[in-house]
Amino acid sequence: MFRKELGKKLARREDDFRLRGNEIFRIEAFSDAVFAFAVTLLIVSLEVPRTFEELMITIRGFFAFGVSFLLLMLIWYEQNLFFRRYGLNNKNTIALNCTLIFLVLFYVYPLKFLFSLLFSAQIFGVGNSPFAISEGDVGKLMIIYGIGFVFIYLLFFFMYLHAYFQRAALALTRTEIFDTKTKLFVNIIMICIGLLSIILAILSSPGLSGMTYFLIGPVLAIFYNYRAKKKKQLRKSTGL
Repeated sequence: MFRKELGKKLARREDDFRLRGNEIFRIEAFSDAVFAFAVTLLIVSLEVPRTFEELMITIRGFFAFGVSFLLLMLIWYEQNLFFRRYGLNNKNTIALNCTLIFLVLFYVYPLKFLFSLLFSAQIFGVGNSPFAISEGDVGKLMIIYGIGFVFIYLLFFFMYLHAYFQRAALALTRTEIFDTKTKLFVNIIMICIGLLSIILAILSSPGLSGMTYFLIGPVLAIFYNYRAKKKKQLRKSTGL
């Protein structure tokens, strides 16, 4: 239901991209179940708080949960956008999507651990963090996170590459092909940022490794602005 409503909003917003995925496929319904389970793993602990202090620790962990939840929803949105735009439901798409949701499910706990560690002073109080982790282990954690980040956007890259190869069968227009290429380049940028983070973590700079992800906002803003100008030129040349 939520995908259909979002699809209607996308149809009104993307007037230059014909949405071909009007029906919700079974693989999408399965994906939604996996994402819902992943979100449940993010917030649910094994035990109910037994003291007021434990309850406050859970409440103070709300921001760490919120950041993790946002990252999962961004992945879900990108996946939903792909299916709405192209409506592909063949073996290659299913295989890539299944690998994607497997990675999402596998990386829930590393994601939860990372942001709980990052906000440990806020959650548990200064000097009361229960995490026993050395700087070297933090570097390893950033490598683990970076590998997951790279593989997720590598899968998105192959999904859009598959859609690009199917451009004739999908009857993509020149502007739709342009937008597909834009998504391919965006995923390459995300992969490069993830690789840079991994390299910095290997070089024993976990702080810089984490800061690398702050490049995403300004880099994508510059890139999308550049592509918007190129798309405007394309429309003028084609008379659209």
